[in-house]
Amino acid sequence: MGIFNVELEIGDPEGRNYRTVEAMVDSGAAYTTMPASLLRGLGVEALSSRTFVLADGSRIRRGFGQTWIRLEGQEYISPVVFWDEGTTPLVGRVTLGIFSLGIDPVNGQLIPVESRM
Repeated sequence: MGIFNVELEIGDPEGRNYRTVEAMVDSGAAYTTMPASLLRGLGVEALSSRTFVLADGSRIRRGFGQTWIRLEGQEYISPVVFWDEGTTPLVGRVTLGIFSLGIDPVNGQLIPVESRM
């Protein structure tokens, strides 16, 4: 379930070059997805491939890697999924957890939250 969009920067594996992306915050998605060409253009490589279950129950196999993300004034390495061209990038729950961010759906923004073990 998409909630709202945020601007983030997706970086290369060394954290030197970044591209600004508008991404939908998706509380229903586990992982952050980016168009495969964007990730490859930054030199991000898939470390493996994984099967993902979509909302309609179908299964799809995609590349899975990690790279630097800047979001809300923070910068961390996060898992990313190599997704289809022309699709809206998504920020998923795993990335939000890494950044200790939650969702304020009323105001359409990310908010700091305490990390839980």
